[in-house]
Amino acid sequence: MQHGLLLMKFMPPEKHHKFLCDMGVSSSVTKWLTQNGYDAAHLVDEQLQRLTDDMVFQKTVSESRIILTFDLDFGEILFHLQATQPSVIIFRLQNQTPGNVIKHLETILENYAENLTDGTVLLITEKKYRIRKLPIN
Repeated sequence: MQHGLLLMKFMPPEKHHKFLCDMGVSSSVTKWLTQNGYDAAHLVDEQLQRLTDDMVFQKTVSESRIILTFDLDFGEILFHLQATQPSVIIFRLQNQTPGNVIKHLETILENYAENLTDGTVLLITEKKYRIRKLPIN
């Protein structure tokens, strides 16, 4: 058995999630995800910071990733395409520091990870988390 397959066999199901961090998301968030056993990439680390939102969307779908973003445009793309994938976590936080983003992301991953598998938009504010299943009508 290959090392990667062996690792996945013993990983909790929610750790199978793969993430793509959009430009506004700190690379510290990507690093935190990686350190906690997630497959996480950042557009800057892949030298893709000039991709359009549509191209980021396509990349995320083709790699079965979940988008982490501050950009509401991804919700609009999902709506217009009536897409069922990918899941998107949109942060609408007053405090956008990496520590605060990680705090909210940790809560999402501990309590709502199963929602991310089926195609979901999670809108994260300081006070509430709004979960919408895809497609958005």
